[in-house]
Amino acid sequence: MSVVLILGAKSDIAQACALTFLKKNYSLILAARKVERLKEWQKDMASQYDGTIDLVEFDACDFESHRETYRSLPKKPDIALICFGYLGYYSDCTEDFSESKRIIEVNFTGAVSICNIIAHDFKQRDKVTTIIGVSSVAGDRGRKGNYIYGSTKAAFQTYLSGLRQHLFPHNVHVIDVRPGFIQTPMTAHVKAPRLLTSTSDVVAKDIWKAFERKKDVLYTPWFWKYIMLIVKSIPGFVFKRIQLNYLKKK
Repeated sequence: MSVVLILGAKSDIAQACALTFLKKNYSLILAARKVERLKEWQKDMASQYDGTIDLVEFDACDFESHRETYRSLPKKPDIALICFGYLGYYSDCTEDFSESKRIIEVNFTGAVSICNIIAHDFKQRDKVTTIIGVSSVAGDRGRKGNYIYGSTKAAFQTYLSGLRQHLFPHNVHVIDVRPGFIQTPMTAHVKAPRLLTSTSDVVAKDIWKAFERKKDVLYTPWFWKYIMLIVKSIPGFVFKRIQLNYLKKK
């Protein structure tokens, strides 16, 4: 039975993906900070599905622990889903670098740290493996309302693109998932346009389809691909004058 490692497993998207893979007869390793909070979910799912579910403590910002955490996993994964992230508060990070630093360390430094370790393992193995990184449409072009967060996602997108090319000869596929606005606890403090806001279940279904079809880049829901094509096509001298600050504090 194939094994999926989900990092940042307490997030809504991660749990929706976990359920999707369980239904497809995969076993799970769920990794997160304070992962014991998933014990009830683990018990409930284990009573309904055949795949095993293991829990592992993981802190994205504790970089020194990443190698040992991966080495001590109960099973070697065939798929790794990097699902952790931190949106932060725009007004705070412009005045307090510690908030900017946290956004950078969670979304980029921590993601690169663990991805490097996973990639090194995957490329040594004589089998098809997959790394799925959840970035964001915010990384496609910087906007004044979330440019610190967006810059970390842009960096992660570039990293995943290079990693994909690097690992291609080793039968390792890399998928860059770019969600738009999603109803999650991470975005609970901001107000997003209702018509453009989706759910974690939709994202999970799209991720499964992208995994099956070996897509390189996934925009989810699908219409964000075309929204971002328009946003990226706006000339810079025009773009700096218009308002595209979708996210506002509630």
